[in-house]
Amino acid sequence: MLSNIAQKMLLKIGPETAHDLMILGLKKTCNTPLANLYRQNLSSKPLSVMGLEFPNRVGLAAGLDKNGEAIDAFYDMGFGHVEIGTVTPRAQPGNPKPRIFRIPEKKAIINRMGFNNQGIERVLCNLSKKKTEGIVGINIGKNRNTPLEKSTEDYLFCLDQVYPFASYVTVNISSPNTPELRSLQFGSFLSELLSRLKERQDELANRYDRYVPLVIKIAPDLNISEIKSISEAVLEINLDGIIATNTTVDHSPVVDFKHSKEEGGLSGAPLFESSIKVISALYKLLGNKIPIIGVGGIMTAEDAEKIFSSGAKLIQIYSGFIYHGPNLIKRINSLDD
Repeated sequence: MLSNIAQKMLLKIGPETAHDLMILGLKKTCNTPLANLYRQNLSSKPLSVMGLEFPNRVGLAAGLDKNGEAIDAFYDMGFGHVEIGTVTPRAQPGNPKPRIFRIPEKKAIINRMGFNNQGIERVLCNLSKKKTEGIVGINIGKNRNTPLEKSTEDYLFCLDQVYPFASYVTVNISSPNTPELRSLQFGSFLSELLSRLKERQDELANRYDRYVPLVIKIAPDLNISEIKSISEAVLEINLDGIIATNTTVDHSPVVDFKHSKEEGGLSGAPLFESSIKVISALYKLLGNKIPIIGVGGIMTAEDAEKIFSSGAKLIQIYSGFIYHGPNLIKRINSLDD
């Protein structure tokens, strides 16, 4: 497949340049005959999660198509759902470059992007141009210069704006690259944020006569007590799902490799064990009451199978896609064949 050749070529150049070229190429070729270069016809394996009908269990994690520019192309590759973002109320450039670092020996990536995005208005414009019907999650966050005590207002604003366009909405409170953001996973910050978002979700469902599920994305760097507190809050608020996990601040698995001392979240193969521990702990606490979407270090079909066995209903991939290309989607989707 020519897309695999392109993927290998992109790994030869700088990470952010490669990312920008990939998104531009997919944006230009989707819905044209050139989409046949990466299109995969996968067997349909539908399942219902959060009241949504997913064509298969493999999704694209947030962060790759931040601005929703190439959704149709990712559908053509066979993804069962695409999560875009993180999007913030106002456009922001993110952290200074360089801010993405590959560690190929460990199939890992460190990034400190910092929620760079074109802002919610532009993202919704991009969404209105997509041709393919499919499940789109929209991952929302706060602007960097919004004080922590006012962050709920950013999330509420985003929820208002994206609700008519989203299949589900993800509340990102776990990126390590926005100062103090992870504080929102705990105590009164979490309770207030989730309570007000749930109230707004109910209002919007009545306004649009359409229920859009609301999920949170949590960090892998949580202890059992913290996971229990989050689980209790999610059950009390009756949230619709949890995505576990975001990137980790623990760089110890790559300590002997170049770039290991760069600040930012570590993703890829070294994240797998941490993610599966969080997913397993969540499932023990939540059972089937709240669906879990597993993400983190899924590099092979066998990894995906372990994530499912730990309690996840769906998975998402990012770094695995970067290192292994669209074939990874096909291999995971073939697990039950």
